[in-house]
Amino acid sequence: MMTTPNIDGSLAGEAPWPAPSRAWWAVGVFCIAAVLSYSDRQILSLLVDPIRADLHATDVQIGLLQGAAFALIYAVAGVALGRAADVLPRRLVIVAGIVIWSLATVACGYATSFWTLFAARAAVGIGEAALAPAAMSIITDSFPVNRRGAATGTFLMGMIVGGGVALALGGIILQAAQSGALRGLPIVGGLAPWRAGLVILGLLGLPAATLALTVPEPRRRHLIAGATGRPVPLRDAARRLALLWPVLLPLYAAMGLSSLCDFAILNWTPTLLSRRFGVGVAEIGGVLGAVVIVGGVLGSAGAGVVADRMVKRGGASSRLLLAVGAMVAGILSTLFVLAPLPAVIFALAGVWIFASTTGQAVGITVLQELAPGDARGLSVSIVSLINIGVGLALGAALPALILEHVLHDPAAVGAAITAVALPCAVVATLLYRLALSAAREIDKS
Repeated sequence: MMTTPNIDGSLAGEAPWPAPSRAWWAVGVFCIAAVLSYSDRQILSLLVDPIRADLHATDVQIGLLQGAAFALIYAVAGVALGRAADVLPRRLVIVAGIVIWSLATVACGYATSFWTLFAARAAVGIGEAALAPAAMSIITDSFPVNRRGAATGTFLMGMIVGGGVALALGGIILQAAQSGALRGLPIVGGLAPWRAGLVILGLLGLPAATLALTVPEPRRRHLIAGATGRPVPLRDAARRLALLWPVLLPLYAAMGLSSLCDFAILNWTPTLLSRRFGVGVAEIGGVLGAVVIVGGVLGSAGAGVVADRMVKRGGASSRLLLAVGAMVAGILSTLFVLAPLPAVIFALAGVWIFASTTGQAVGITVLQELAPGDARGLSVSIVSLINIGVGLALGAALPALILEHVLHDPAAVGAAITAVALPCAVVATLLYRLALSAAREIDKS
């Protein structure tokens, strides 16, 4: 059931919800961690040409670094770490993840070849796979259903803001390094600009790990074995999720295709602006970073607030109607091939980020309301598995493959982005609509 008897979403006899101050403190810390996580993940999109020149890499190899190097290990580790979030102290899972991905990002800055950079990016994936399942499990156990959308949206906002921060901060660091402003500084002073950017971002993550230790661990709710039961075996948790397949299957697929579009657009838009219009790295980082941040905030935190109001009128499943509407606008925003000016490209990227993050925030909130308390980490890890294992791996690599093997024109980046994003956006919209219909049936039962 997606709805619950009490107005605050709790069942009779359950423990009270954590104090709002404690709950929102956890969300704030997770948001900071998410910003750093996505900054470390997305920074390579701004470093394509410097890495190519320094490591003598091809566009396909860069696509692998942005995608498969990170996504394959993330996919393998994600389910295990999602299960860890269901059976271990979730706060410690998050702390360990932050430390691992931060040190691995620093290692990326010292890579001496394509393969050493590939290995370091894989280690980043291991660490980052720990965050979302454990954080979402804590958030769901900290907020009643009619306030959960705003909290979830705020956390997811951090991920999108992180993409913008990576672009903006990366551009600033690169410009500073190129101008000699970092010369003489310890650790980064003697590094190439792209290497300095990676090392600085990695070091920023270590204080966040300490901050995560202050997050309270709420009591787990709605366990399969009952309020006093211990988390059930993995087989039982997976079986309970499988019963929800009419909603979960289209929902997982929609979010995966949307994520594929995210990475195709975010990873290759800087290259499109640079190669087609000659826009400088600093301008790309500053403007595109701001656009991504604005679109992400509106599509995650903003949509979360609106979705919570929709729940009061139409039940929990009504959240998905917001996702469908946003994705219709997102379809039009994939037409990068027609963009005549850099300003249009920036605008299209912003609209897409708004549409995609709306769908993701709504989808994950609905997912957490459906999943039992000892399968929430597993349920979110499946989202991460699909979004990263499929979305990032294909989203980053497909435009490069189309450029090299179909279009045979390094300047035709806009056409390559649209060829990947447009059909995926259309299918994702239809899948969100299918999930909405199935969720309404569950609400009626």
